[in-house]
Amino acid sequence: MSLQHKIDFAVILTVDHANPNGDPLNGNRPRTDYEGYGEISDVCLKRKIRDRLMEQGQCVYVQSDDRKLDGMVSLKERAESAEHGLGKDAFNPKKSSKEETAKKACAKWFDVRAFGQLFAFGKEGDSAGVSIPVRGPVSIHAAFSVEPVSVASIQITKSVSSEGDGTKRGADTMGMKHRVDKGVYVFYGS
Repeated sequence: MSLQHKIDFAVILTVDHANPNGDPLNGNRPRTDYEGYGEISDVCLKRKIRDRLMEQGQCVYVQSDDRKLDGMVSLKERAESAEHGLGKDAFNPKKSSKEETAKKACAKWFDVRAFGQLFAFGKEGDSAGVSIPVRGPVSIHAAFSVEPVSVASIQITKSVSSEGDGTKRGADTMGMKHRVDKGVYVFYGS
């Protein structure tokens, strides 16, 4: 299938007793603006899309550490891997052109093909490196709630062993968990 014309879309999603996008700089509370409207960043939405694509068996370049399927520790390692990526020669300007590498990356990884990617890898010991931009046709904006959201916070305890061999239970640790009880969010894209 080849797209010949721009397609705009809107997505309506609901949140029910969940944290759609925690803010690490605010104790992982759900993101809100100054008027109390909920926000889900475009980066968070792309992460959720990538995770669903991986569950469906699609090959994805930007994998989160807790869901990675190939054991690669960095994007550079994944890209240069002979088994999971394009191989080191694809990023050597003497052996492959930027256009060839971009075409191979789009053929290999669904998220690169959809969202684009900048392959910017510095050479070790040298400031020169490779920079291959790939522009993707899919653009996604941040999601905002249609009404202000109420953020509920509850105190939680953790009573599992977080260190050692697991034979001794650690002391209960107190913490906080935050959620949006109900919210309707909308985001747009093309």
